[in-house]
Amino acid sequence: MSNSSSLNEFLLLAFADTRELQLLHFSLFLGIYLAALLGNGLIITAITCDHRLHTPMYFFLLNLSLLDLGSISTTVPKSMANSLRDTRAISYLGCAAQMFSFAFFMSAEYCLLTVMSYDRYIAICKPLHYGTIIGSRACVKMAAAAWASGFLNSLLHTANTFSIPLCQGNVVDQFFCEVPQILKLSCSDSYLGEIGLLVLSVCLMLGCFVFIVLSYVQIFTAVLRIPSEQGRHKAFSMCIPHLTVVSLFVSTDAFIYLKPPSISSPAQDLVVAVLYAVVPPTVNPLIYSMRNKELKDAL
Repeated sequence: MSNSSSLNEFLLLAFADTRELQLLHFSLFLGIYLAALLGNGLIITAITCDHRLHTPMYFFLLNLSLLDLGSISTTVPKSMANSLRDTRAISYLGCAAQMFSFAFFMSAEYCLLTVMSYDRYIAICKPLHYGTIIGSRACVKMAAAAWASGFLNSLLHTANTFSIPLCQGNVVDQFFCEVPQILKLSCSDSYLGEIGLLVLSVCLMLGCFVFIVLSYVQIFTAVLRIPSEQGRHKAFSMCIPHLTVVSLFVSTDAFIYLKPPSISSPAQDLVVAVLYAVVPPTVNPLIYSMRNKELKDAL
């Protein structure tokens, strides 16, 4: 195809070629999707309905569950529908919408995880000032900043990516549309602007990661100074779920985006994409509820 104006649709990477395996893929993804809807839906309902959970920590957790629901709803239903209908096609506008939505939810989630690390830092290292620093207005502003940052980042990447001429066909080596895969279809001399945006995004994400690491260094230093074992256990129970979610999110994202092209393959990219696009939104509710007595009581 000579350029992007002649494209009406893209062909996504299929999980299977035989009808039996396609139905198996549909069934597995349906189970995972329903589990994500149930887990995140229960957390949203519990936090909304139980006044004991109307605190900054649970307000941010509610936002995280909303973002998880959005990110998994962007990719999984389309993949399920394609397997059920035995097709690989996604429309040009559908691909752009999927790329925008996925980038939006993932970027906003990373910003929100950074905000949540700051919340944990203030709660443990400066408990006497927690009420004045993390008030209701501050919570709303920080959550809004995370959502707005995700929207701006997604808008820039989607607009820039789809303004680039596409000369390498319409076959996407992934089960959903994302920036790196669409860039592979672009003309070799026309994607430098998007590469610059990607580098800027990586730098911003690295800055958030450094902020999270420094926050937890100070958190663990403060926790180890707590004289009582019960106090240390309570502090750790507040931090471990968030740290686990951050580790899962960062490790899978870093592998898919920073690995050398020489070790890349469609099958490997497919497996890793499931790990960072499908697994976290499903297991995050479980991670947060396992060690949280207040949340379990509310549920």
